[in-house]
Amino acid sequence: MPNYWVSPRGEKGWAVKREGNDRASKLFDTQKQAFEHARGIAQKLGGEVIVKNTQGVIREKNTYGKKDPFPPRG
Repeated sequence: MPNYWVSPRGEKGWAVKREGNDRASKLFDTQKQAFEHARGIAQKLGGEVIVKNTQGVIREKNTYGKKDPFPPRG
């Protein structure tokens, strides 16, 4: 499953980048916009969204798709 990173881009806003790619797939003004874009891709294709805070530290991880290694218990 691919990972999609939401990372700060300094004064330029936020970037969504698929793990393994050299360049960001898209840039956004806010972290929320970037997260929603990454989440949409991960929900459609499966994968994990990893969100960094403004200091570059991982803040949150969310897995989407049928291959969730830790599905919720019901």
